[in-house]
Amino acid sequence: MIRNPILTGFHADPCICRAGEDYYIACSSFEWFPGVPVYHSKDMKHWELYTHILTDDEKVRLTGLPASKGIWAPCLTYCEQEGLFYLVYGVMNSMNARYFDIDNFLVTAPDIRGPWSEPVYLHSAGFDASMLHDEDGRKWLCSLEWETRDGYRKPGAISVTEYLPEKKAVAGQPVRIWYGATDRGCLEGPHLYKRNGYYYLMCAEGGTGYYHCVTMARSKNLFGPYEADPFGPILTSVPEEHDEKADTDHLKPRYYNPDTYLQKAGHGSFIETAAGEVYLAYHCSRPFLPELRCTLGREAALARMEWTEDGWLRQKYGGKLAQEYTEESRLPAYPVQMLPERDDFDEPQLRNGYYSPRICADRFTDLQSRPGWLRMRGQESGSSLHHVSLLARILPDVHAVCETRMEFTPECYQHSAGIILYYDNMNYLFLRKYFSDTLGTPALSVIRVENGVKTDVPDTRTAAEDRPVRLRIEIDGRKTQLSWAYDGEGFRKIGPVFDTSEFSDEYCKYGEFTGTMAGITCCDRMFHKKCADFDYFEIST
Repeated sequence: MIRNPILTGFHADPCICRAGEDYYIACSSFEWFPGVPVYHSKDMKHWELYTHILTDDEKVRLTGLPASKGIWAPCLTYCEQEGLFYLVYGVMNSMNARYFDIDNFLVTAPDIRGPWSEPVYLHSAGFDASMLHDEDGRKWLCSLEWETRDGYRKPGAISVTEYLPEKKAVAGQPVRIWYGATDRGCLEGPHLYKRNGYYYLMCAEGGTGYYHCVTMARSKNLFGPYEADPFGPILTSVPEEHDEKADTDHLKPRYYNPDTYLQKAGHGSFIETAAGEVYLAYHCSRPFLPELRCTLGREAALARMEWTEDGWLRQKYGGKLAQEYTEESRLPAYPVQMLPERDDFDEPQLRNGYYSPRICADRFTDLQSRPGWLRMRGQESGSSLHHVSLLARILPDVHAVCETRMEFTPECYQHSAGIILYYDNMNYLFLRKYFSDTLGTPALSVIRVENGVKTDVPDTRTAAEDRPVRLRIEIDGRKTQLSWAYDGEGFRKIGPVFDTSEFSDEYCKYGEFTGTMAGITCCDRMFHKKCADFDYFEIST
């Protein structure tokens, strides 16, 4: 059996793609670089982080964007006739006044690992854009055209326009074709497919929260009219139907369902394997109770599907509820090598699996100057929206130990470096070494930024010696404890026990849609030159 979620931690909006005997899942990356992580499998059960598609922060500018904006819902497809991968992605610039200002782009490559083409601007007429390669060679771009006018049906409609490869442009304004299959509201996440003479439109409805779901409609004509699947949602955490079109809150916590392990199930895409099996990729969450806070964010899952005789998709086991386990494929087993928990920084280049907010890590990291160590040049504070020297990994579990060993000699209070638990620039926990004017020496202390309010955690200032120090974050469910140690000594706790659940969509007021990260960071708010050296970084679960 395949156990869900297959990609734990922050892996939202999974788009599944098949190219021959290879299967790929691309996920949203929001404000993090490199953008659009892609996972690879040959058996639908074992998945490895394979590559990232958006790797140049000059071509994809995210600096200045608020938390949870940036790269939304990428659509990865493969055109077999051309031997070419297509990625459609949107850069969400702002949600102020609920305008949802987004720019949609397209890049292509003959190899999933690139090189990828220069971005082609498509349009700004809505988000969650995706592409269909039609049987006649034409290409169609669909998205949710967001409705901003008073008195009009919200949130808008799925719209379609043709993409013209020879012109590298869309043919014109999109045409509205679909307003949703249910009364759940919050229509989004469209994917178009062609099968047996029908155009199938798979969407997300209900908001990307506790009333989320996957729906389908079909038509013989691309532009409709479309008929909704009479079954209603084909996958969800809440099978019951209610009219929620007037509620714009995407979370809808009142729909938490205690009868299922996976909450917030929705936003689907599907493929057919070489063995003729159908799998639906979707995202889901696993909240802390009773607050319903999802520290790990939205995680990627799979459901085994099958076509009915009358041409609709259903879960193979029956029913609508997302399941913790789903049937594995008949494809030959193909285990993959997972990324090691510990990185000793022995390679000449940064390994896969690290992310930095809004900019590329090679702008502030150096693995050459001191072999076996990562040297990090400090920049702005962790609360900045511009140039932050923070190297993080996705927190894969709420039972984990994150640890590093650091050498750092701060010279003024604007110098600090250490280990960090980070949800966004307005919510993080920072165990740092800095220069204390009060003590007249370097010191250790804890900073907590909670919904934009910075606190120097009382009674944590401790004089620090000029020698390597190990820093640790221990996460045991909803309890998070920081500690430190010199080489050859036991760890000493520093600060109180923090509530892990507060690093979540539901608690954080300024960001949403992402997940908790853990990493190392360095700050020099004087000259942006001071460096910290890190011997290793580890997340063990």
